[in-house]
Amino acid sequence: MELDEMKLAWQSLAQRLERQEVIQRQMVTSSQLEKARHGLRPLVLGQVIQMAFGLLVTGVAVAFWSTRLQITHLLVCGLLVQLCGMIFIAMSARALCLIHAIDYAAPVLAIQRQLADLRAWRVRVEAPVNVVLGCFIWILALWMNLAWYGIDIWSAGFARWALLSGASGLVIVLAIVWWMRRVGLGRRIEDHAAGNSVRNAEAMLAEIARFEQA
Repeated sequence: MELDEMKLAWQSLAQRLERQEVIQRQMVTSSQLEKARHGLRPLVLGQVIQMAFGLLVTGVAVAFWSTRLQITHLLVCGLLVQLCGMIFIAMSARALCLIHAIDYAAPVLAIQRQLADLRAWRVRVEAPVNVVLGCFIWILALWMNLAWYGIDIWSAGFARWALLSGASGLVIVLAIVWWMRRVGLGRRIEDHAAGNSVRNAEAMLAEIARFEQA
């Protein structure tokens, strides 16, 4: 075999190896992206359940206050519970929109940014709102539930107790968060708020980015 023929053979072999490497990279990337997509399914299910819960709360609240229009404090209680239900629905809808907006055909960096938007929503909005609602909605639910059975516990003393209980719970939660951030556990708080699904998807994308840079 002449030298020129050997050069052509080596060039052809190099091109085939390069094509195989590209195909392998594409297969690995596609597999990891599919894992990232599947990894968000528990979050989607959780948001759907939360939306259904919000619809249930809203429906029950409407049924409650619509039959008590002449009793101002019970009307306000029902409207507040309805507002909580609508907030649950709105938060779930926003999270589902962010998940649906993730374009897995885009470059990895773009997908990471879209996932960062989802994380920011859950950490900066969804988690704080859930904390605030959680500190007060149980009081409203108790009040409304007793009223269903004809037990009206409304009084100035109850109002003070309700506000004090809700505010105390909120202060305790904020104090715990402040302390955890103070001792360097802020990232753990944010990861917990983001959820396992988001963290797993982030890990998959980080692995793809490292593979592409290798």
